[in-house]
Amino acid sequence: MKRTIYGLIGYPVKHSLSGVMHNTAFKALGINAEYRLFEIEPGNLEDFLLNPAYKLKDIRGDIFYAKDIAGFNITIPHKIRAREILSKDNSFSNNNPYYVELSGAINTVKRNGSGGSYWNTDSYGFESALENTLKFKPQNNDNALVIGCGGVGRIIISVLSRKDIEMNKIYIYDKSKDAEIDAENHFFRCFLKYPHIKGKLEFITEDRIAEVISQCRLLVNASPSGMGASDECPIPEGLLHKDLFVYDVVYNRETRLVRRARIKCAASAGGLSMLLYQGAYAFSLWVNKPAPVTVMKDALDRKIHKRVDGIR
Repeated sequence: MKRTIYGLIGYPVKHSLSGVMHNTAFKALGINAEYRLFEIEPGNLEDFLLNPAYKLKDIRGDIFYAKDIAGFNITIPHKIRAREILSKDNSFSNNNPYYVELSGAINTVKRNGSGGSYWNTDSYGFESALENTLKFKPQNNDNALVIGCGGVGRIIISVLSRKDIEMNKIYIYDKSKDAEIDAENHFFRCFLKYPHIKGKLEFITEDRIAEVISQCRLLVNASPSGMGASDECPIPEGLLHKDLFVYDVVYNRETRLVRRARIKCAASAGGLSMLLYQGAYAFSLWVNKPAPVTVMKDALDRKIHKRVDGIR
């Protein structure tokens, strides 16, 4: 029986832990499948998505055709562009309209012949991480500050601005002016269909961070800060306060932000839990079976040599 191939597309992808949890899950359920990592340069993304005969190599050097990959996750820098491409192709369906439209980003695709379906499972991942790992329960009139408004930042903003979560204000800062303008224009276009977000979102400049964070109960770092060797903190550490819950989407290390927030704030957590939960949801969509979440969590734990407290 032919082995089914799933994978991750991005540029780069060598740092990813997704293969660790997915391949362990396939083995645990006795599914004849394998998860591979594919580096797709931005200029080749449309060919990969729309041309079943597109030929590519995984990071091991093995050759595949796009049609051979039954389902895949999407990571930096392709989440927004992939949504733009697939939303214009009638052979692909949007099975997660609220989050896909409001964030403008996708991260999971399941192929069906020359077409397929797409979702943003990051939404489920972030919601689950907030509830199960950070133990953050939004209250009326809560404010949040989100650092970074790329593909991940936009899905976090979309989750926090949902009607039933009842956040008062979501402040947004990105040190890239271009990214900020793109995100601001995107959400402005969403106001007509999703009027409840109007008035909730406010883009701020760097000089307002100190003022804003003092009014917030939630801080989310959705930027690459902390990912590199310098381990820089996305905000001045002196602004952290005891009422603040801090979530950092960076998952390949415990960042300076998470370490400092553990001492100074109400709670803090890194992004491994979001990776786990979004991956588990994607897995269940691909194979039509519940994901073995505990097995996937244990695989991640073994890989990074530490426990991820609070993940259920």
